[in-house]
Amino acid sequence: MLDRTSTLFSHVKPTDTDFQGGGLRDFFLYRDLGVAAATHGKVVAHLVKANLPPEGGTGWHRHEADFQIVIMTQGWAKFMYEDQVTLVQAGDVVHQRPGIRHYLFDYSPDMEYLEIVSPADFKSIDVEPVCEVPPSTPWP
Repeated sequence: MLDRTSTLFSHVKPTDTDFQGGGLRDFFLYRDLGVAAATHGKVVAHLVKANLPPEGGTGWHRHEADFQIVIMTQGWAKFMYEDQVTLVQAGDVVHQRPGIRHYLFDYSPDMEYLEIVSPADFKSIDVEPVCEVPPSTPWP
C-alpha cells in the first residue's frame, strides 16, 4: 500500500513533457507524466504512442509487475493475451494481470495509450511463444 506521506504532489501539463524515444520499445514514443518521481518509483504512468509500423511487434513476453493497466486513448491495437486475440480500441481499459503472457502485434498509426504500472521499474521478460500470431496490417 502506498504511504501517502511519502508521495509528492504532481501536476503535468501537455506542454511540460515531450514524447521521447528510449523507452522499452524503439517503435513507440513515451511521454512521462511525473508519477514515478512523485511516488518515488512505486508507480509509473506514461503515454505511449506509435512511432513506427509494427514490424514484428513486441514478441512474446510478460512483465514482473504487481499492477498494470492500459487505457487506449486513441486508435487501436491488437494483442495476443495467452492464446486469445484481443482488439483494444479507443476508450477500452485492459487490466493485465501479473505475469500474463502477451504479444502486441498490430496497431494503428495513430495509436496512443496511457499505461500505469507498479512498480515503476517493472521488468519485461521474454517468454516462449504461446501460439501463432496473426500478421500485422501494413501502414499506408
